[in-house]
Amino acid sequence: MGNQQSSPSVPSPPPAVPAACAASAEGQQGAGEAPSCPVNQKYRNPAVYNVYGQRINDPSSAPPQSPLQSIQGADMLDPKNNMPLEPNQLPCPGQRKPLSTERVASNIPKGGTDATWLFPSPQMVFNALRRKGKGDDVTEDDMDGFIAAHNSMNEATWQRVMLWETLHRQECDYPTLLRFQGKPHDLSPLAWIRNVLGGPAPFDRHDWIVDRCGREVRYIIDFYFYDDKAGTPQAFEIVARPALDSFDSALDRVKMNIYLKFAEWGLPCPITGHSGAVAEQQQGRQQQQQQQQQA
Repeated sequence: MGNQQSSPSVPSPPPAVPAACAASAEGQQGAGEAPSCPVNQKYRNPAVYNVYGQRINDPSSAPPQSPLQSIQGADMLDPKNNMPLEPNQLPCPGQRKPLSTERVASNIPKGGTDATWLFPSPQMVFNALRRKGKGDDVTEDDMDGFIAAHNSMNEATWQRVMLWETLHRQECDYPTLLRFQGKPHDLSPLAWIRNVLGGPAPFDRHDWIVDRCGREVRYIIDFYFYDDKAGTPQAFEIVARPALDSFDSALDRVKMNIYLKFAEWGLPCPITGHSGAVAEQQQGRQQQQQQQQQA
């Protein structure tokens, strides 16, 4: 995912995006739908981050020392994090076929903006794999399928994060993804326990920082792949939950486990006595999985 807006190549985000409340977006909402404006601008985190977790609109940051810094080569690294200063869209050494540099917009709202995050282009992902010494068995011909899986995983991850955020709908009706960080070599406590008990280790881990209308909330996401289920929707598992950084996040974990268990049993919410947003989203996800299995 990236830090700019491009011409959308995927369906537009739902009407709850900030642009839906702008004068230029009048009439875009579906018939009969009540306008759902997000939180007031003063409650939105003003920071905007790039794909490397660097703030790109920090007023205290000094301008680049050289006006040619952005064009001196795509392999220039930032000494602060050893990551490219600019997204590398150039063919890497040894590349046999050209790859697309087009980036498509996701449905994941980008913190501090009225836009959504951009997915990386096939060329960017290919370069990243080579730079990290990974994906030796991934060729140029594999990139379309690789990108499709990558994008689907990120969209599904956001849906799981949004399931948790329904617990705070009255507090914030439009959470956004502020920034994220990959931690492929760091086992989360839950992943470590599952691995010790004989389960597989996740093939990747991300920490996503969500802007909950001015409050930063960290989510831990573990990604699993099961070889014995390869080729089926059950081959991938995404385990997302709020990090135990606060009492509220710990309480959310308790609440969610109770709500999901009651939804699994087909029972109404034990607190409100009726089916809530959590149960509705969980049931919708289960129906989607059943449709995928039957397809």
